[in-house]
Amino acid sequence: MTETVFSNAQIVLPNEVVSGSLVLRDGKIAEISAGTSRAGEDMDGDFLIPGLVELHTDHLENHYRPRPGVFWDPLAALHAHDAQIAGSGITTVFDAVRIGSDNDLPDMLAHARELVGAVRAGRDGGWLRADHFIHLRCELPSHDVVEHFDALADHPSTRLASVMDHTPGQRQFSSLDAYKRFYAKQMGRNPEELQAYLDARLAEHERYSAANRRAIVARARAMGIALASHDDATLAHVEEAEADGVAIAEFPTTLEAAAAAHEAGLAILMGAPNVVRGKSHSGNISATDLVAAGLLDILSSDYIPFAPLQAVFLLPRRIEGLDLPAALATVTANPARAAGLDDRGEIVPGKRGDLVRVAAQAPLPVVRGVWREGQRVS
Repeated sequence: MTETVFSNAQIVLPNEVVSGSLVLRDGKIAEISAGTSRAGEDMDGDFLIPGLVELHTDHLENHYRPRPGVFWDPLAALHAHDAQIAGSGITTVFDAVRIGSDNDLPDMLAHARELVGAVRAGRDGGWLRADHFIHLRCELPSHDVVEHFDALADHPSTRLASVMDHTPGQRQFSSLDAYKRFYAKQMGRNPEELQAYLDARLAEHERYSAANRRAIVARARAMGIALASHDDATLAHVEEAEADGVAIAEFPTTLEAAAAAHEAGLAILMGAPNVVRGKSHSGNISATDLVAAGLLDILSSDYIPFAPLQAVFLLPRRIEGLDLPAALATVTANPARAAGLDDRGEIVPGKRGDLVRVAAQAPLPVVRGVWREGQRVS
């Protein structure tokens, strides 16, 4: 039996913060002693929080494709990603891997296989700091997205799939004018070229999107893979998600959609960078406003691994009546529950010893230690 004792800590429990000691035995939380100090590793008054659970990060893909046309060794990309994830206090991560080819990446399946294969190799080899799962981001208007799903979904590491439609004029960019403003400069196309591109994307949406959604939803439900909808903007979008058995509403773009998702019992996920920046990068609803309205359950790093921890310590200062345990639940207990991982996400006896030592130093929280199942990983 292995035992680790942390003393002189501010321990963040599900509903309160207590000063005291915590004992891990054989990788699990064994004892919490409030108001007492035992001999052990001195936390020097720092916070001891559950390891963060991250459901949607694009960061692995960013390491794999750091520049247009440049593809890094997938294992090396995973190594760098894993180190940054763990160093940000994340002990469980769902690596988002996009599937469905497009003009930019016509051989998407080959790249998705590289990334999924790297995660599986890292898990099997036991060298990853965090516990990694796969989140398949299914681009519905793509002609081969169902083929990609069939190739990658049937494995224990694949635990989450999101159904997405980034067609211009849909969801994230409900206004074609907004889409044109956002992408015209980035794509480097003149108005005629951009219009031809838009017309092609709309035709793909009409041809493939609805049928692909039905196929992927049916397959995911048969395999027991949790489903997320993406960028719901209207009541009809939420009703469709509810009918499909979706558990998580990722990045609803309007207050109407968020309120409907909450009423339907979906867990609402938003990006922590939205909280840190105080606004959406694409002009949609503010995540902080959803927190204030009681309409946000989960924060994800999206594209900045450190953003969830940063947001957790910002929110109680911004939202009157919101305490640290409630803010912390958005990156620990709530995402764990939504993903069906009931063994982690809270400092409760019997749960996994996934812990993070945090010094709440201005202007940012500082990660001073990370443990996964009782073993120090950062």
